[in-house]
Amino acid sequence: MSIYSLKPLDFQALRTVPLHGRGGKVTPELFAKPVAKGGGLSEFFDRLPRILAADTLRAVAARILEARRKQRAILWGIGGHVIKVGLAPVLLDLADRGFLTGLAMNGSASIHDYEIAVAGHSSEDVEAVLPDGSFGSAEETGHDLNRAIRDAAGTLGMGEAVCRCISEKANPEYAGASLLYGAYQRKLPVTIHVAVGTDTPHTHPLADGAAIGEATYRDFRLFSSMVRGLDDGGVYINLGSAVIMPEVFLKAVSVVRNLGYPLRNFSTVNFDFLQHYRPSVNVVKRPHANAGGQGYALTGHHEIMIPLLAAMLVEQDNG
Repeated sequence: MSIYSLKPLDFQALRTVPLHGRGGKVTPELFAKPVAKGGGLSEFFDRLPRILAADTLRAVAARILEARRKQRAILWGIGGHVIKVGLAPVLLDLADRGFLTGLAMNGSASIHDYEIAVAGHSSEDVEAVLPDGSFGSAEETGHDLNRAIRDAAGTLGMGEAVCRCISEKANPEYAGASLLYGAYQRKLPVTIHVAVGTDTPHTHPLADGAAIGEATYRDFRLFSSMVRGLDDGGVYINLGSAVIMPEVFLKAVSVVRNLGYPLRNFSTVNFDFLQHYRPSVNVVKRPHANAGGQGYALTGHHEIMIPLLAAMLVEQDNG
């Protein structure tokens, strides 16, 4: 016999409803359809289920297509992992098709891109080199990026300075794999946003805190100008940056509105393999408060999700 004075609730008087009259949000017409061999991408996308993330992906592609049609800004804010998993060629192709009008990134993305362009490799084994303090001590990376930033002081932002440096230093064998090399050739606006101490070049003897601060602040102002173009149908995509870019984006949104420019009815998207607090709040939710528009979140590995989105855009592009 139980020692508890509290007794289990008697469920005998519970009311039920007929299943057929109740209805439901999931119905067979929304289900996925098997893909036939040789059916092609269009058929594949058409046969995805009309449920949750698959429908969100369709919605994101539709917003991007509409933004291009309306000639509104389509901005991509990226973290370093995007470069490391090899997405530069995909992003440059999207730029050529009008699906990417401006790039913003954290320092990590620019560092990995520089190393790919110059040496054809990046992403050192941190655990192996951290014990002796040699992590992040590549001479060329620290020297060239810091020199580019110092030389550009007062005239260029960090993004343009680093793009110019890569354009001059890139090994022709690897230049085609560099996002920033390609962006510079296309005169595509690029901004780089850093916090002092977050990036390996900050440990190089040539690092100049004042020059770094001036260059990245100039880029914040340029990025704010880019964000102004999101009004009435633009799209901002946060791809993989969980800290720097969501914070920079939210401040840019506030600056644009503070200066009296309209910034309403645009779309934001967060792509990452984990959904973090800052992008969920600063990218997906807060920018749309009392301002219209829609925020979306899609979870998955960049090396799968972004080529998937790009393929959907290409397949649905009717010019």
